Amino acid sequence: MATNSSDLPKTRSVTSNLDELFLGNVYDATVVRRLLSYVYVYRSTFFVALIGVIFYIAAVVAQPLIIAWGIDGFIAPDPGETRWGNLRTVSLIFLFDVLVMGISQYIQFRALARLSTRLLFDLRRDMFNHLQGQSATFFERNEVGRLMSRVQNDVLALQEFTEISVPTLADILMLAVIAVTLFVTDFNLALVAVGPIPLMVITMAIWQRKAKPTFLRIRTAISSVNGNLQEGITGVRVTQSMNRQNRNLRKFDTLNTEHRDAAIKGGFLSGMLMPPIEVISMASVALVVVVGGQQVLNGTLELGILTAFILYLLRFFEPIRAMTMQFTQFQKAMASGARIFELLDIEPDLVDAPDAKQMPPINGKIEFKNVSFEYVPGLPVLNDISLTIEPGESVAFVGLTGAGKTTLVSLVQRLYDVTSGQVLIDGVDVRSVTRASLAGQMSSVLQEPFLYSEAVSANIKFNHVNVSEKSVINSATAVGAHDFISKLPTGYSSILEQRGANLSMGQRALVSMARAIVADPRILILDEATANMDSETEYQLQEALKEVLHGRTSLLIAHRLSTITSADKIVVLEHGKIVEVGKHEQLIANKSVYSKLYAMNFGEPIR
Repeated sequence: MATNSSDLPKTRSVTSNLDELFLGNVYDATVVRRLLSYVYVYRSTFFVALIGVIFYIAAVVAQPLIIAWGIDGFIAPDPGETRWGNLRTVSLIFLFDVLVMGISQYIQFRALARLSTRLLFDLRRDMFNHLQGQSATFFERNEVGRLMSRVQNDVLALQEFTEISVPTLADILMLAVIAVTLFVTDFNLALVAVGPIPLMVITMAIWQRKAKPTFLRIRTAISSVNGNLQEGITGVRVTQSMNRQNRNLRKFDTLNTEHRDAAIKGGFLSGMLMPPIEVISMASVALVVVVGGQQVLNGTLELGILTAFILYLLRFFEPIRAMTMQFTQFQKAMASGARIFELLDIEPDLVDAPDAKQMPPINGKIEFKNVSFEYVPGLPVLNDISLTIEPGESVAFVGLTGAGKTTLVSLVQRLYDVTSGQVLIDGVDVRSVTRASLAGQMSSVLQEPFLYSEAVSANIKFNHVNVSEKSVINSATAVGAHDFISKLPTGYSSILEQRGANLSMGQRALVSMARAIVADPRILILDEATANMDSETEYQLQEALKEVLHGRTSLLIAHRLSTITSADKIVVLEHGKIVEVGKHEQLIANKSVYSKLYAMNFGEPIR
């Protein structure tokens, strides 16, 4: 039964700012909240790391107190006081504290390593799965290089963030604990110690304002370098054939120089931050030594307490220095996290209807009812197409480039949704069934076959992993691929190189053809499938296809019209409209669009 088109999902426009480059803030609540949802899955590992942090902080905070106990109790004791234990006891307790610190730090970093690698795995898996669910329109509007950058570089940046996040949290907790300890130990001396800190905050704020544009410039420059590098490597054969190496090198040098200059300035700014922070830190220690030393001389402060105070102060500034060094890394991680979750939040513009059902076994009837389609709103590619294809028919679509041939057959596979009208298979609107159940009963062979770096048999089976080896061989034999596959080093078990580079273009097309028919699809789409074959291979395949296509609906797209003369029906498209339909002989006799195309194909004069 046909489904009312008004009840079905419409194509939504894909709008994304994937090209946006920004450095980000040091802390982004949205990114952290989304990341915590991944951490929650491994909460036990996170809590192990947190326990390690707590024991580490406790051990670190205890050390100055143990040293003060040793100094005031046994090295420079007050004659009027008696202390428990002796210097050996202090030494043993100090060694035990160091052991606890080392073990807790090991537990912390081991747990963090496990957590960060698992997060990396989950994020990349989710992004890959999410990208696979996007429509063809999405990939037409977004560069593959930038998508790869998000899956690889941005996830890696976020992994680095997770590795330093718990230590940074430990640094913050340590700052708080040490600050409380300082004020409890001697309130007035603590005020002296923290006095220079506002100057440190002002210094960092000024540096941040100066550095942020530079680091943004670095990110923009390296993006341009990588893009140009990818383009240059991908098009190296064209570059060499046109002898354009020097011009390409000059362009690359310009972009590379821009990145170098930005990186040098970034390094200069990074180097400018630490010296004033160190000076301010040591100034604070010097003030404590002067003021505290005077108190020791006056007898109002014990030497051990002053020593502990100075050690605490040095520990206090260590986390500040560490966080200062990680300042830019936090910004990059927040920006990477924002880009990752921006990508994950993009809704696929082609989804199954909420009440979508499984597609029943296909018989093969296809109907286009007043179909119109637009890639860009207001610019129609197909206009009011109506056509019926009976089960088992072989139908060829011809027309000049841009006539809408590939778009029309793509609607049958539901790679896109119609802008208006309906596409029906056996009377069922393709939008009313799940796309998986629809795609599982049809196959296609494209002009540029894509093969994976797997065994030949795995490439033929593809998604139909339960297909027998006999069926694989039968499919290859049916399309004329068996002979050359058998001559490969290990036959059907031979591993193909990247994109099937160890096969000729014609051989790749034959393997793709075998893949298309191995699961016995009811609808077969051949989009310029023989374009990369030599004349002999093409002729052999055409003879084999007579048997292969028998009994199944086939949609053929070809510019070489000699390959489709035997089709049951030829549909001629022009400017997104059907202008002729008929058999080859009938259309030739009409002396209209098809006859002109056929004449141009064979170099005959057009009358």
